Amino acid sequence: MNLNNIRPAAGATHNSKRIGRGQGTGKGGTSTKGHKGQKARAGYSQKIGFEGGQMPLQRRLPKFGFKNVNRKEFRGVNLDTIQTLIENKSITGEITKEVLVENGIVSKNELVKIMGRGELKSAVSISADKFTKSAEELIAKAGGKAITL
Repeated sequence: MNLNNIRPAAGATHNSKRIGRGQGTGKGGTSTKGHKGQKARAGYSQKIGFEGGQMPLQRRLPKFGFKNVNRKEFRGVNLDTIQTLIENKSITGEITKEVLVENGIVSKNELVKIMGRGELKSAVSISADKFTKSAEELIAKAGGKAITL
């Protein structure tokens, strides 16, 4: 048995009635489309959001806001997260973006910003794309270095 010769069980399917093939078929004349009107014509297809000629909702509502194409999205990593990794012996010495990727905190292509939540007890040098002022102060207070890439 192959996928190309699988068929439904006998009697499971039946041919649908052909429309527009004369009055005797039961689906002749208007071909189940009713009488006249836009939907009865050949080639009819309705645009998404079409409201029968009424002003569509997306044109009635006012426009607002914009998307900044130059926006840079940073993934925030807090100092308490880094401290728990140090305590769990997952990180030793210098903390780089690659180390954070290996531990599953950030993904490979994300920009990393170190945030100042929590407390850092060990002196480590952390290199990331951006630091908050509070994070830089806490790293310096613990005796470490904040290296901006």
